[in-house]
Amino acid sequence: MGFVLGIPVSADPAERRTPIVPDVANKLRSLGATLLIQRGATDRAHLTEFDLGEVTWAATTEEVIAGSDVVWTIGPPAPEALAALRRGTILIGTLAPFADAERVRALAAGGVDSFAMELLPRISRAQSMDILSSQGAASGYQCALIAAARCPKFFPMLTYAAGTVRPARVLVIGAGVAGLQAIATAKRLGAIVEGYDVRPETREQIESLGAKFVDTGVAAVGEGGYARELTEAEKGAQEAKLGKAIAQCDVLITTAAVPGKRAPRIVSEMMVNAMRPGAVVVDMAAEQGGNVYGTVAGSEVRVGPAHIVGPVNLPSRMPVHTSEMFAKNLYNFTAPMVTDGSLAIDLTDEVIAGTALTLDGAVASPLVARVLGLGQPSPEQPPGDQPQAGRGDA
Repeated sequence: MGFVLGIPVSADPAERRTPIVPDVANKLRSLGATLLIQRGATDRAHLTEFDLGEVTWAATTEEVIAGSDVVWTIGPPAPEALAALRRGTILIGTLAPFADAERVRALAAGGVDSFAMELLPRISRAQSMDILSSQGAASGYQCALIAAARCPKFFPMLTYAAGTVRPARVLVIGAGVAGLQAIATAKRLGAIVEGYDVRPETREQIESLGAKFVDTGVAAVGEGGYARELTEAEKGAQEAKLGKAIAQCDVLITTAAVPGKRAPRIVSEMMVNAMRPGAVVVDMAAEQGGNVYGTVAGSEVRVGPAHIVGPVNLPSRMPVHTSEMFAKNLYNFTAPMVTDGSLAIDLTDEVIAGTALTLDGAVASPLVARVLGLGQPSPEQPPGDQPQAGRGDA
């Protein structure tokens, strides 16, 4: 018995992470897995072929896919790789489920049993599998460092021979995993930090990190721990009070995201133009359209008095630790599918059912089907309809 687990090179040439690390490779072998890895899949995460132990190395993505029962991936495979997946192959990883209807159709038509880790149900038992949380922590950390490197002021208070320099003021919007990590990192760097989220329960978390909570009087608690969309009246109240805090900060970091939708526009043109000269904005939601007026994904732009940064794929900037976190998340999701070296998909498990994107030739996620206009999954498929986004970043 046993199964072959394949790791192809990422379809994204800018991706530096890998979904396999030595510790996880050893654990997989103990489950009965044979590892089939494409040469180059681990190079940019600073792992050599000798680090992973007993591995079969392949020259091409097609060779990996043809020989694997399970494929782990960071980012969806390229179209030609998707076409090469054998019927019944189990594909697990970050698959951008809301981005491309044709890709989801192709997975279903090809009989691939795919599991998009972005759809993982937000329950306590799934926390050790939560890729969005682990990678979100890295993203929040990076946002604070990007801001500190570009801020025209010192983050900490500084005393020198001629006097004292006051610390920079940082405002973080969104108190999910990424936002809280940004708050914690900015505090460690010595800045005066404020945090804001439309979910009132985050106030205690923000204050526990030594930051001040910005109270706009607007609360928008949604399902599954995410924020719901604001009404027009709520948006007006939020803008009036939040605008004052934005105008006073030296650095603004935004992390708000909504599953399957464009990121909410929180900071308007008027609010940007009211910022201090030289203020730095780091918009973590740039890839989803941005929380801030003027954000350009992958670029740094000047909008009025502000310097706006729209970083993309932040976890890839620190691939050693993020690869380790990603690989452990995937292992914790995959291991329960293995019994005595054999694979079995247990759809009575709410974690497995809720993460399923395609199963048995059909789209398994009602949420993805609805967002992409693919119609409803077949009645035999489990509901698994969970509102998803970065854990807590909404």
